[in-house]
Amino acid sequence: MRFVDVCSGGGGLALGLSQAGFEPVLLLDDKPVACETLRMNRQTWNVLRSDLVDFDPVDFQETYDVDLLSAGLPRVKSSATAKRVETGLELRLLKAAVYLAHAVQPRALLIENVPGLVDDEAFDEVRAFIQGELKHLGYGFHWFILNAADFGVPQDRKQGVLIALKQEFFDSFRQPVPTVADHVSAGQALLASMSARGWAEAEAWAHQADQVAPTLVGGSENRGGADLGLTGTKKAWARMGINGGALADEVPGPDGVQESDTSGSPLKKITVEQAAILQSFPADWRFAGKKTARYRQIGHASPPPVGRALGLAVAEALQA
Repeated sequence: MRFVDVCSGGGGLALGLSQAGFEPVLLLDDKPVACETLRMNRQTWNVLRSDLVDFDPVDFQETYDVDLLSAGLPRVKSSATAKRVETGLELRLLKAAVYLAHAVQPRALLIENVPGLVDDEAFDEVRAFIQGELKHLGYGFHWFILNAADFGVPQDRKQGVLIALKQEFFDSFRQPVPTVADHVSAGQALLASMSARGWAEAEAWAHQADQVAPTLVGGSENRGGADLGLTGTKKAWARMGINGGALADEVPGPDGVQESDTSGSPLKKITVEQAAILQSFPADWRFAGKKTARYRQIGHASPPPVGRALGLAVAEALQA
């Protein structure tokens, strides 16, 4: 099975789909650092740096007649600001993905975005646009919300999903079911890395960090360095013993000291590598760029286990 992936970012969705048996014919992103990440990890993947809005499939005939078009698009505005989204980049990219599906007509289309896109009335116009553009081409629509924690990701990360399928495959699709009975806590996921330099209190920290982590937030390209979210999210991190205000360059040493942390806070900062663990990237998946750029790729990514679950569900429908 062949797929095209747009707004590929750090590769989380594409990696998960490839684990489900899909072979990418083209991955597209407009950020040089994301393209570098993709090429660095999968030298055989065909990676194109291009703005999705400007992309013309006529110049890339391999994109026609693929099984799946996948799009992990930048988050459309929240319900509070959705009425102003008409001028936003996020909606322009969403529309461009729909127009691309209109052009290449894959057997299935996967769009992953905010949960509100599924059923919030503030997004009624967006949903109506998507369905209006594709329904007359013979697509049916499955809208649903998944929580990455239900698929082994140590993070409370709810994702809105659209799976559009040609009508002959529509009735065969089944929404992915959770793959884990018990959620993986942040403490369980990060204990090995937290203790890697001999921190004596690592196990005690992991024991009290006994819930899934809050949602990682990649942040805006237009503001400062990496942090783990807004005030409310940072409070949730603090309850886990984590300082959500910035990232560290190293895990705690034997005495708990992180040399790059000069804040004086007793809370620990996570590293970029630990953020990747919380997003369930494999240990050998590397990210290009400086610290903030690497973290943003991770924070914006779809966790690979979710992509894999979605890919398996689509594959089952297409092969039924």
